[in-house]
Amino acid sequence: MDWKQRIKIDIAGRPYFFRVEKEEDEEQLRKAGKLIDEKLFQNQQRYKDKDIQDLLAFVALQFATKTIELETVAVSTEQVEVDRLKQINEQLDTFLNQCTGC
Repeated sequence: MDWKQRIKIDIAGRPYFFRVEKEEDEEQLRKAGKLIDEKLFQNQQRYKDKDIQDLLAFVALQFATKTIELETVAVSTEQVEVDRLKQINEQLDTFLNQCTGC
């Protein structure tokens, strides 16, 4: 039997309802909602003259910027790993070519 549940996440004082199929999904959604509210609160303290729409836009921009940064790091890390594997492969080829009578 599948685990399914309807959950409520409050963001900026408004309820949003989601259906989740796994406990892990519920946990992630709850963490995400909490994180959004924390960032929203931080921005409310910093920009007291801004309305909720502006503050939510700031939060979205912060998360989008962080996502792009993490994607860039992941691509760079992946390329470093690919380059390292190519280097190891070349070393193995060199060793095997030198070891014809081994």
